[in-house]
Formats: sequence, C-alpha cells, structure tokens
Amino acid sequence: MPWQRKLADFFGLKKSIVALLAMGILVGLGEKMAERFLPIYLLALGGGVLSIGLLNAMDNLLSALYSYPGGYLSDRFGYKKALFVFNLIAMFGYLIVIFFPYWQAVIIGSVFFLSWTAISLPATMSLVSRALPEDKRTMGVSVHSLVRRIPMALGPVIGGVMIALYGEKMGIRLAFVAALILGFASLILQQVMIEDDQRRGKPEKRPSKLWRFMSPALKNLLVSDILIRFAEQIPYAFVVVWCMKVNSISAIQFGILTTIEMATALLVYIPVAYLADRSTKKPFIIITFFNFTIFPLFLLFSRSFSMMVIAFIIRGLKEFGEPTRKALIMDLAPEDNKAGMFGLYYLIRDVIVSAAALGGAFLWQISPTANLLTAAGCGLVGTIYFWVFGRNFKET
Repeated sequence: MPWQRKLADFFGLKKSIVALLAMGILVGLGEKMAERFLPIYLLALGGGVLSIGLLNAMDNLLSALYSYPGGYLSDRFGYKKALFVFNLIAMFGYLIVIFFPYWQAVIIGSVFFLSWTAISLPATMSLVSRALPEDKRTMGVSVHSLVRRIPMALGPVIGGVMIALYGEKMGIRLAFVAALILGFASLILQQVMIEDDQRRGKPEKRPSKLWRFMSPALKNLLVSDILIRFAEQIPYAFVVVWCMKVNSISAIQFGILTTIEMATALLVYIPVAYLADRSTKKPFIIITFFNFTIFPLFLLFSRSFSMMVIAFIIRGLKEFGEPTRKALIMDLAPEDNKAGMFGLYYLIRDVIVSAAALGGAFLWQISPTANLLTAAGCGLVGTIYFWVFGRNFKET
C-alpha cells in the first residue's frame, strides 16, 4: 500500500536494514541482560574494585583494538560475512562465562563478548551507508540506535528479575545462557535476510596510511569526542555501584532506571534524525556533549530514587545527537574507506579513553566525588572544543 511504502521510505526500512534491526534486538537483549550487571557479578565472584576498573578499561581498549580489524574485514569481505564471524566470537565468550563461574573467567570471556558492538559497528555503519542514500543516513543510524535501545531498556529489567529470583551468581549466569540462545537465533536471521554486499570498499591494513586520508574536520570531531568519552567512561562502571551499594537501590530499581534512560533516548531519536538530515548536524552534537557533561554532576547529588530518575533522564538525553555524530563520521569519511575510517576513528578514540576508564577506579578509591567531578570537567572541555572547532564538512 502507498502509505506503507511511504512509511518504510521515511524510516529507510530496506530489507537488509530490517534484518539488521532484528539482529540488534536479539543480540542486544541477551547482551544487556547480563553485561549490565557484570560489575556486581565480579564482586559476587570475589573480584574487587580494581577488577571492575580492569573490566571497564579492557572494554574500552578492546573496543579500540577490534574496531579497526572490524572495519578492515568489512571492507574486504563485505558486511554480511563479517557480521557472521563477529557473532560467533561473542557466542564463544558467553560459553566461557557459562562454564567457568570465576571472576578471572569473566575477564577472559569478556575479551570475546565485549567485542560484539565494537567489531561489528563499522560493518553496521557500512551496511547503512551502502543501503541508504546520503539524505537518509542519519535516519538509518537513528532507527538502528532506537531499536538497539529497546533491548537496552528491557534487558536490565529482565536481568534484575533473574538476580532477584536466583541471586547474583546464578541469576547473571542464567542471563548469559539466554544471551547464547539469542545469539544463535541472530546468527540464522542475519544470514537469511541480509543481502550480499555487492560493492566492497578498498581495505587498508595500515592505520598510519589511512590516517592521512582523515580530514581536519573529522580530526576535530575525534579530539572532542575523546574528551567527552572521558566524561562517560571515568564513572561508567561505577554507576551501578553508586546506585546499588552506596545508595541502596535494588537491582530491579536499577533496571527501571536504565529503562527510563533508554525510553528518554527513544523519544528523541526520530525527531532529531529528521531535523539533522535537513539541516546542520553540529548543534545536535553540541547538545549531546552537554548532556554527557552534566550527568555525573546530577548523579553526584542524587541520593534518592526520585532524584536518580532525573539523573537517568539526563543520561538518556546524552543520546540526543549520537546517531547524528556517527552519521557525520560517515559523511566525513572517504567513499572507498568508510568502514575502515570508522574503525580507525574508534581505534584512536578508545585506546586513549581506555586509560581514563582504568583511572576511574583509582579516582573512585579516592572518593566517588573525585570520580564524578573529574568526569564532568573533561566533558566541559570537550564540549567547548567542539563548539569552537567542530565542522559539518570536509576541510582540506
């Protein structure tokens, strides 16, 4: 029917995009049921505060190290084959955690399952870029981000219920079993529905060579993004600790807070995407960076569940222009190296940010206040930098 075609065109719902969205729900639901409570699981298995900091730092470091190979493999073999391999890697990590209930095994297993988002993101962005015209890319990225927030919202609630029913150890372990099953279903779906990539990029093995093709505009976005990720990652692993251990918020209440965060993000994705595709992207990114900055400040003064609801609404608003930022990266990347350039961007960003994530553990040992104030300060500098130097177009 005409209205159905118009609706599909408005949201950029090509066949491969629909398959990508379904895959995101399946993998994301399994991942967020368990991964969101990993700091609590580490503590339950005998790991200390530094093990949480190690996990968070490793998450950022692996995201960096996997991003560039993810982009290279996507350019070389196409996004369909690449996504198949990446899914198998994550499932192998789940198996390690399921069969070996030790905090050291969680760290080892996370080497594999934490890789999913990072290693698959260049392939995902390449699929969106290939399947949709330029004036629909922000919408395509936004719809993908919106759908990914559905399992992000539901997963922690389900995980919280599992913890309430079976305890911290068994509840989280069962969540990993569910993640494995959903990952297998996703594996079948993506191979049946995603169309083969007929137009490949030009894979480049050397990051140093690809760096020369990165425009000044993209480099300025990268610098500001690094500072903003300091604001996010310094307290990231300790948000759940702040809520549950410092302020006595239950696992189910924390799941509800995460749902509020994701619901807030869902409400803003489509309107922002529609406006950003038809105007300049910079203002939307600045608003996003501002919300990254003020979240740790609001969290610092949140000592009750009602106050935390406000803080997590702000945390949801930090997703305001995140799809716009990803679309801007694709706009600024060379046509023949979009997946590779996207991977290089995340390689540089997350290698640097991984140090800040580990530093967050030491700041937390000083005091939660030191951790949260440092994060806010980094966010403020990053926001000002992009306000001054950020651009919407390639500079030569």
